[in-house]
Amino acid sequence: MTRRLLIVEDDPGLQSQMRWCFNEDLDITVASDRESALAALRRVEPDVVTLDLGLPPDPGGSSEGFSLLEEILRLASLTKVIVVTGREDKENAVKAIGMGACDFYQKPLDADILNFVVNRAFRLAELERENQDLARQRNGANIKGIVAASPQMLAICRTLEKVAPTDVTTLITGETGTGKELLARAIHDLSHRSRKPFAAINCAAIPENLLESELFGFEKGSFTGATQTKKGKIESANGGTLFLDEIGDMPMALQAKLLRFLQERVVDRVGSVQPIPVDVRVVCATHRDVKSLIDSGDFREDLYYRISEITLDVPAVRDREGDALVIAQSLLKNLGKQMDRPTLTFSEDAIDAISSYAWPGNVREMINKVKRATIMADGKRVTAEDLELPSEHTSHDHQLNLRQVRENAERQAIVQALRTCNFNVAQTSRLLGVTRPTLYNLTDKYRIETSAEASKT
Repeated sequence: MTRRLLIVEDDPGLQSQMRWCFNEDLDITVASDRESALAALRRVEPDVVTLDLGLPPDPGGSSEGFSLLEEILRLASLTKVIVVTGREDKENAVKAIGMGACDFYQKPLDADILNFVVNRAFRLAELERENQDLARQRNGANIKGIVAASPQMLAICRTLEKVAPTDVTTLITGETGTGKELLARAIHDLSHRSRKPFAAINCAAIPENLLESELFGFEKGSFTGATQTKKGKIESANGGTLFLDEIGDMPMALQAKLLRFLQERVVDRVGSVQPIPVDVRVVCATHRDVKSLIDSGDFREDLYYRISEITLDVPAVRDREGDALVIAQSLLKNLGKQMDRPTLTFSEDAIDAISSYAWPGNVREMINKVKRATIMADGKRVTAEDLELPSEHTSHDHQLNLRQVRENAERQAIVQALRTCNFNVAQTSRLLGVTRPTLYNLTDKYRIETSAEASKT
């Protein structure tokens, strides 16, 4: 990755000298005043800035330099600023450090010392970025694996964070592909049981005659083929969390046995008469309408009330305002890195298509389509065709309507991402998968305030 340095210096002779101090692998930009420095800051997003405090219209003082320092720290919080001062100007150097500059350098110019100070700042910037990347794996929703900016999904995440530390039995409902298992794992990870086992079983994927022994275990000789005693999933999760996926497909006979376990917290292995106590937190999930199953006699009402002490109803992607584009950007960024195509971006028609498509398969479908597009895209732009999504071009009016839909969704996603990141522009740009200059262009285009205070007025 290219290191980017911005030199803010009004003396042309010193500008040239400073350029020659550094290796060719640095991408160096020079600015001579406050206005050009801010323009360069947005255009190139430098990792490090060297800032001479004596800038026009106050070249003999420091007021303009301090004002610029303040703006750089506000607009680019991760950028490291090295203040350049005169030999006897220690007071301003100390003041600059207090304001947030990472270091200072005193004239006259010494190439070795300047290189050392600048390289140290680059290393500090890289370490901070690595730490933020690790923290961002929990993303804007603060839950590992969940990317969300919509009020609907953020409300689910906030509820989950409150529920996780307790031991209440939780039911997660929602369409296939909405991330129910990720939420179940998050409940486990955020609980006091996080260091204990997380055992998951899909009640719809295992034949009825095997599901009981998989859940409850069996004793040696209890049936043909039972050559040794085996613990079931419930026992293996002792101390931790048991996740019962697609519980709406559990056979009625097993529902009665599960209800007894939930009431008494003991397991009866197949072929055993000795109950085994188990301490486990139970989380269930289903894509089916459990109340309809109760009405049709396919699900026990008493079991439903046992498993739904708390219910999280996960909305479909089409019902999450602006989330489709945010999720797609995050997937493209992550999959692009995995497949050594980190510079891929979505074209205009792809953004239109992502925003207007209903995503019946939800996030799971989106993962498949973005993965395919990452492989198939020519050049650096992923198109609607690469995503295998419909691209509407039937009439001028329809294009205008689609454009309006996209712009509305884009604006909504930006506003929600800013709120999610507490109006930290650097974090917001990464959540949305765009550069800070692109985000600034978009906020200017849609007249979106990028500060929490201004957004309230």
